[in-house]
Amino acid sequence: MDGDTLYSIGELARRTGLTVKTIRFYSDRGIVAPTDRSPAGYRLYNIDAAARLELVRTLRELGLDLPTIRKVVDRELSLPEVAAAHAEALAVQIRVLRLRRAVLTAVAERGSTPEETKLMHRLAQLSQDERRRLIGDFLDAVFGGLDAAPAAPAFAGVMRSMTPELPDNPDAEQVQAWVELAEMSMDPDFRAMVRRMIEDLAAEQARSGVKIPRRDIAATVRDEAGPALAAGLDPASAQADPVVAAFTAHYAQFLGRPDDAELRRLLATRLESVNDPRRERYFQLLAVVNGWPAPASLAPVLDWSVEALRVRTPR
Repeated sequence: MDGDTLYSIGELARRTGLTVKTIRFYSDRGIVAPTDRSPAGYRLYNIDAAARLELVRTLRELGLDLPTIRKVVDRELSLPEVAAAHAEALAVQIRVLRLRRAVLTAVAERGSTPEETKLMHRLAQLSQDERRRLIGDFLDAVFGGLDAAPAAPAFAGVMRSMTPELPDNPDAEQVQAWVELAEMSMDPDFRAMVRRMIEDLAAEQARSGVKIPRRDIAATVRDEAGPALAAGLDPASAQADPVVAAFTAHYAQFLGRPDDAELRRLLATRLESVNDPRRERYFQLLAVVNGWPAPASLAPVLDWSVEALRVRTPR
């Protein structure tokens, strides 16, 4: 296009790929005004008008409204400023859409009732401060009153390891995980179950007199019994005796008690408590929310260990 050449609206439409109706629309609103008029009164445009039209089309495709576009092409607003503001607005819209998608997906997968759907929607929309208060209330219910326990530093570490931190721009899976985790944290039965586990740990610490963080017995059992489980060893077989003896000896040493039938019953009960599927689900969801690697399931090795203990311990 020549800089001095004027083009009719039809010619401009062919060159820009826009319709005559669209160009006339922009022209009527003063966004791309005609450069001149023909003797018959028809609108004529120069090369600058074509460039403005290209910019207008691009900005419209990016979602900017016409009043803002007019200010940009008239240089009342700088394009970088407008782009930054619009990008921020889009980020908010994207977050809202992600939340909605996550809630709807969860509703579809879980067959939720209207009441459950309303709760999920509310949980998904909580602010960062509201989320922290909700989880803080859960952790207070679970760990409250244990500040003076012999291994209070260990409990502080456990609390941190159980705290979800939803990122600023979560994906749909993280939002879904957060909603389910938040629901669990408000469940009185789940709170009571976790509280009992923590109280058991506190009692163990008190009996042992250990005042520093210690390795959880479930992790020790996993390391001892895991290879036996992987090898297909029958928990009731004689070949499993050394495996059981290894982790019961560890537990006995920690508690300062003899490795007898009573201790083995105590350990079996402790492992059954740790093996609650709700505990495992919480940590699976926590890993998704926090972007951590998925934790390995303890259920198979704990099942094996409890069975191995029970068959060797008279009721």
